[in-house]
Amino acid sequence: MRKTEKAKIHSKLDTNYEAVGIFYFDPLPTNCVADWVCPASTGAGYPKYAYSPKTEYGYRNLAVFFGTCSFDCLYCQNSSYREMALTGKPLFNVKDITQILDDKSACICFFGGDPSPQMSFALSAARSAIKEKKNRILRICWETNGNIHPRYINEMAKISLSSGGIIKFDLKAWDEKLHRILTSVSNRQTLKNFKYIYEHYFDKRSEPPLLVASTLMVPGYVEKDEVEKIANFLSKLSPDIPYVLLAFSPQHMMTDLPLLTWEEAEKCLKAAEGAGLKKVYLGNPHLLR
Repeated sequence: MRKTEKAKIHSKLDTNYEAVGIFYFDPLPTNCVADWVCPASTGAGYPKYAYSPKTEYGYRNLAVFFGTCSFDCLYCQNSSYREMALTGKPLFNVKDITQILDDKSACICFFGGDPSPQMSFALSAARSAIKEKKNRILRICWETNGNIHPRYINEMAKISLSSGGIIKFDLKAWDEKLHRILTSVSNRQTLKNFKYIYEHYFDKRSEPPLLVASTLMVPGYVEKDEVEKIANFLSKLSPDIPYVLLAFSPQHMMTDLPLLTWEEAEKCLKAAEGAGLKKVYLGNPHLLR
């Protein structure tokens, strides 16, 4: 499909009301980057932000998967979004989101792809969902590459802060050249946005933490040195920022790479802890060899 055809598809969208992607329910606790600090799994913030002081069994997360992204990662873990981006289908709207919510809906997670290209819709949906749920708990969470236009950052942060949600930034690399190689985009805006949210909102809520950072450890590319630099950036902001190191799975254009070894993962863990971070966690350990 040519660029002009793609542009015609997306020009038809009411971007405040419609979005390209899919949505579905996950039972809680679910596979989440921040599950180790999330109210759904730990009861953090109970009773204001969680239905249970432990695990929210019986409740659900509404997963909103956007069919767009502002990066083009060589190792994309959710590359199916590309077909949606090209065709502009399937479509859904704000009403679809609010109508499906029920008393067992404890949170909404916007991810993809990435929510960044469709932030006007995501924020509209979040506002409408919170209004629909009235005084019941409904956490608004994000899994994002952080490459978000600054005009959306304050509302995004305020909605998550007030609802008990978590903003999860995927910090893919520290070196800007390496970041461009892996994603085709600079990491400057991502780091700027992360620092802004930390400086203006992080200390306004202790539990659950508002910000969580994650990094996918990529053999030969994102290893100990990169992790250490990212961890130093985080630690200088606050040693209390949770940091998740994710094990690599060969995907998309990097299917020829091997799985990460336990030895390499442990080096990364020690580097992050050595930088002064108090909350470091290893995700996807079943993918290590």
